[in-house]
Amino acid sequence: MSDLDSLVDAVAADPLVDHPADYHVFHQFIERCKDLPAITTAVVWPLSEPAMLGVIEGASNELIDPVLIGPADALKALAAKLKIDISKFRIIEADSEEKAAETGCILCRSGEAQALMKGSLHTDTLMKAAMQRDTGLRTSRRVSHVFVMDTPAYARTVLISDAAINIEPTLEDKVHIIQNAIDLAHALGIPEPKVALLSAVETVNPKIASTLDAASLCKMADRGQITGGILDGPLSFDTAVSAKAAKIKKLVSPVTGKADILVVPDLESGNMLAKQLEYLGGAQLAGIVLGARVPAILVSRADSAQTRLTSCAVAVLLHYANHPVVKA
Repeated sequence: MSDLDSLVDAVAADPLVDHPADYHVFHQFIERCKDLPAITTAVVWPLSEPAMLGVIEGASNELIDPVLIGPADALKALAAKLKIDISKFRIIEADSEEKAAETGCILCRSGEAQALMKGSLHTDTLMKAAMQRDTGLRTSRRVSHVFVMDTPAYARTVLISDAAINIEPTLEDKVHIIQNAIDLAHALGIPEPKVALLSAVETVNPKIASTLDAASLCKMADRGQITGGILDGPLSFDTAVSAKAAKIKKLVSPVTGKADILVVPDLESGNMLAKQLEYLGGAQLAGIVLGARVPAILVSRADSAQTRLTSCAVAVLLHYANHPVVKA
């Protein structure tokens, strides 16, 4: 039997730390928010059924206090069609996706809203407004996106970044991507996340740029340029999530088989990985943009109201990690 045959057999049989088939943790995020005040959230262009139902779910679970931004008549017509009541929500008129995105950023920049939420508009439209230097939500951090994944095939909550914003991140970009993800992991209750820097192989290969970046990033973490997590890489996906695969490949690392954060080489690989876990692996997901003045809830237009609800909970936990509630 070849090395490849033994690896395929091991991965197929790997129980992944006795993972139960019905393992899910997203409800724990929502539960943790119950003692936290709802955050005012600028919801940009929620003119589809999943987008509007996500708003209702977030509001009914007291996660968000939504401000709906878009054409008022169309918003009310959609609510009537869905037989839901939006009369208690503030509505700000905007006659285009661009104007709605700009208005949402103004609310967040002024402090009137503590989070931004994508409705049914294109991501590019929302992020173009958010990235404006003078009127948007930029900070000194590079903006990045994280998919928070809850999958029945892995006994840990796993964060994947960046799969939605940074197309071909540079080494400097990856420093910000990793630090953003580590900070989010802390907010979600993972005190020292294990970060796997993914590539196709586990050794440094000058012909594969992601392996060079991984080696540099690990050394930067050793020197305190990235803090709060344990980094290792390059690692292939199997060794990042399977201790048995790592053992067969003779890899000894505190990260292998226990990765909390998967840092992908580029947007294409990350997006495909996240969508494969969702559509073929039965994973639930939440989507959040980090590095801006406020958390931005950003999911696919095709994602469910449940995905939007969980994303709201992630935004709430992140907000209060940065702005703790002051008890009287």
